[in-house]
Amino acid sequence: MARDHNQWTGKPDLASNQFVDPRVYTDESIFREEQKNIFDKCWLIACHESELAAPLDYRTYQHPGGHNLIIIRDEDNKIHAFNNICPHRGNLLIYDAAGSIKSPSPAGGPKRITCIFHAWSFDAQGNCVDIPREKDGYQDRVKRCDYSLREFRTEVGYGGFVWVNIDDNADPLAQTLNGALDPLEEMLSEPLEIFHYNRAVVDGNFKMWHDTNSELYHDYLHYHNRVTGMLQPGYFDREFRTFKGGHAQVTDMVLKYDAMKGHKAQSLGWPGLGPNRWALVDIFPGITFNIRSPVMRIDTVIPIGPNKLFIEYRGLGLKSDTPEERAARVQHHNSIWGPFGRNVPEDLMGTFGQGRALADPTEAPMILHARVENNKIHDEVGMRHFYEEWGHRMGRSASNPFPPADQSAR
Repeated sequence: MARDHNQWTGKPDLASNQFVDPRVYTDESIFREEQKNIFDKCWLIACHESELAAPLDYRTYQHPGGHNLIIIRDEDNKIHAFNNICPHRGNLLIYDAAGSIKSPSPAGGPKRITCIFHAWSFDAQGNCVDIPREKDGYQDRVKRCDYSLREFRTEVGYGGFVWVNIDDNADPLAQTLNGALDPLEEMLSEPLEIFHYNRAVVDGNFKMWHDTNSELYHDYLHYHNRVTGMLQPGYFDREFRTFKGGHAQVTDMVLKYDAMKGHKAQSLGWPGLGPNRWALVDIFPGITFNIRSPVMRIDTVIPIGPNKLFIEYRGLGLKSDTPEERAARVQHHNSIWGPFGRNVPEDLMGTFGQGRALADPTEAPMILHARVENNKIHDEVGMRHFYEEWGHRMGRSASNPFPPADQSAR
């Protein structure tokens, strides 16, 4: 029998960790708390070191906490993360998505980050190196040594990714990962190189994308995954393994690519992962290491509001690849994970569909995370584990984010 409004929006008769209130996806105040309590506290991947190939190369990074960052390699090959703000009048320092300060620019240089507004200049280590007409206007009241750039904590590791943390007091990266990337140690042991970058803009919440990456029950969405994986021996033996901090791993399996018309079995493998194998690790709050031999894909989320999301995709090969090996990796990546590949558009359709359907939280049902299959492949333990960490950091229950005391204040 169909349900009325109260039945449709009521809480299900399930354990509280097996469903979430849809307002965790749509509420503006929750999103602002997530920026402060989660994204400003966690280690996040800004880019890969190969995207800063030479000294003085830079990329800008739109941090999910709402900060604009400059990621730059200095002349000693050390990578830094700076706030993309001039300390003089608060203007944006770098407007381009990527480039180099090696050569002169219209505003100044070379080898300087120069503010277009008043031409204050900074080197790649963040030091203020020039203030035009410094003595004339400031005498000794303003000194360059007191106006360097704001630097954020940066670590390069786990495959050469550039990790940043806004919190000066955060624990070291390895300590916060709690061993979650250890299963990929051999897979991340050789120097990597980005060969593909794509950014998708989605009307939805970042947790919707994470939920999709942290469960494989949705393989029913993908014809490719059903044919090459779900119908093959060993698929339902894959397990979810959880790590402290909200991270999770899915154990690997052998895929049968040639079961899909137009695809063929792969002879090219990946370090620590033989041909045709698939491994996945999800890092809280929104990073996914996804390796389908012979290629690696990294997803990183950049929420810009409760109902708007950037997803950055990077495809990687080995720096040691021959031209033939690189071509094979690129072809495989693009056929499955590229913007016009088999899987990513379907995943995006699922996330967009959720975002559109849940846009009116007054008519949204409770969202179920209730599949329990002994931590096997279609168990939704990955989502339950994520929201346990989410609740710990937010001081809220995902199934009851606004208890009666909060309701009266809203």
